[in-house]
Amino acid sequence: MDKAIVTVLLIICGITASLAVFNGLYPAITQSSSAVTSASSRLSNRIESRIEIIQANANSTNITQAHAWVKNVGTVSIKDISGSDVFLGKENDFYRVTFGGTTPPYWGYQIEGGNTEWSQTVTVKITITLSSSLSSGTYMVKMVIPNGIYHATTFGVP
Repeated sequence: MDKAIVTVLLIICGITASLAVFNGLYPAITQSSSAVTSASSRLSNRIESRIEIIQANANSTNITQAHAWVKNVGTVSIKDISGSDVFLGKENDFYRVTFGGTTPPYWGYQIEGGNTEWSQTVTVKITITLSSSLSSGTYMVKMVIPNGIYHATTFGVP
């Protein structure tokens, strides 16, 4: 009889210990699974995103403006265009231009071809309005989309 009571108590303790271990590990396992899924999604988005500045120049009639045409050459649509960073300047002396606004310098965009989103193969025209005219020389324009993918090119002002 003593052996039966000890056996029942050991079974109850074993089941209780198993439940305690399961309740402690299960949330950690699901949390790490969620973190891996989220990281995988972000990595996939970065791998599938690509842009290319296909043309950049200064407006020949108004040198307080520069333009860049940027094509989405990746396989995913780029959502928050206004959340991108645009840099402009001479080599080793460039600065970040803020999006929107009324006081230069600022930049804005227009999705070309009547499209409503920046999907694959669609080009966006970036217009950078400056506070003063560009002097002659070689300038660099660089665009960084919100997930960190970027492309840069240079253009000359006579």
